[in-house]
Amino acid sequence: MNKISHYFSTLEITRGFFIALLGSAFIYLDYWHFSSELISTILGLLSLYLLLSSHTRTWVTAGFFTGLFWFWWVALSFNHYQMPWAIPFVMLFMGLAYALLFGLLSWGSEKIATIPNRAGWGLPEKQAKLSQEKVGEPTLRVLILRMLGLLTLSYIHPFGFDWFKPELVFVNSYIGIEKWQFALVLAAIVLSLWKKQLLFLFLVILAYQPGHHTTPSVPKEIQLVTLNTTVKDKWDKKANKAQFQEIFQEIDKAIAAKKTLVILPESVFPLFLNYDQKLMARLEEKAKKISIVVGALYWDGKTPHNSAYIFANNKVTVANKVLLVPFGESNPLPDFLSDWVNKVFYDGAVDYKASENVVDYSINGSTYRNAICFESTSERLYEKDANGERPKQMIVLSNNGWFTPSTEPTLQRLLLQYYSKKYGTTIYHAVNMSPSYVIQNGEVSQ
Repeated sequence: MNKISHYFSTLEITRGFFIALLGSAFIYLDYWHFSSELISTILGLLSLYLLLSSHTRTWVTAGFFTGLFWFWWVALSFNHYQMPWAIPFVMLFMGLAYALLFGLLSWGSEKIATIPNRAGWGLPEKQAKLSQEKVGEPTLRVLILRMLGLLTLSYIHPFGFDWFKPELVFVNSYIGIEKWQFALVLAAIVLSLWKKQLLFLFLVILAYQPGHHTTPSVPKEIQLVTLNTTVKDKWDKKANKAQFQEIFQEIDKAIAAKKTLVILPESVFPLFLNYDQKLMARLEEKAKKISIVVGALYWDGKTPHNSAYIFANNKVTVANKVLLVPFGESNPLPDFLSDWVNKVFYDGAVDYKASENVVDYSINGSTYRNAICFESTSERLYEKDANGERPKQMIVLSNNGWFTPSTEPTLQRLLLQYYSKKYGTTIYHAVNMSPSYVIQNGEVSQ
């Protein structure tokens, strides 16, 4: 602690804590159903203003607490591997990872800014030196480089984990979430700090994004199913019979309600469904009355897949997951380390295999992009199809049992709202252990 206090003052730690708190508040306000556009706008702007004006040591502490506030729930999954002792270490790792990321961004900005000013931009050298001597008053060059760094943070994915997007703080605010709008916000803050005039903050009005404010509804012909099966029960073979009976009861309810499509969550059949002929035959029989999208495992003869089974149009289509959860489904480490980690932490389990291509399928004349949990929150799943079009509709299957109760389902939903706003995709999300919902133009209906 003495060594830490030598590098970080109480003021810097406290300032970093409150910056992270302000920048994470939108998640928790939404979780507690207190979210508002005005509050989210004010808190988001304040967090960025304080961050950009802070010393590098404050950036480190802000990054540490941001990692904790956004992703502490990652550690909960270790409960299901009978390793509760690992939870504080995983939480510490998440904090340190983002402390390093934030710290490098600010430190790098300051170092690059000291390069001789040959391009003629920024403050004169003498004035720059005077400004740098004042704690909390970075030069224009530093501010611009930090701004550019924040703009690129959403493209940095440690181990393939891409849930951190700084502009997400404005997903439920008066400010848009496009990169150019986030750049305008940062530029307004940079100008206000450089000129020491808060009036420049009014430039954020140019980033204003009018909301749709129309609550979407699940189409009458579609039934989204929410299940509440814990991870422990899901993988308990003795409990499978009752679980499967509940699944077929939900399908029967949808048929009785005259639905044409029923969507069930990820891996509700925790087995290789393509090898269970009785279940397949039973589902195919139900599919004569209603189209079914359901999550289960798939075995290709060599490796397992996390998949969606689509029973529609008198045929069965299997759509395998394209992007796997780092460490949860696939180990991103080199082979020699990956094998050791799987042996020590996952009882020697074999990694899942990802499909190479994103899958679109058609049901009752409508086309849907397939997505399973984690991958639905990734840019790749919204790439253009062969006709050069973004997905207009997406069916997402999730199992949030690994991380509940926590803010993980809330952050997942906010990310889906972000992509729905960005690409105009209507998302139908069937979830286990948290409510199912539909998102249209960034608006949610449960």
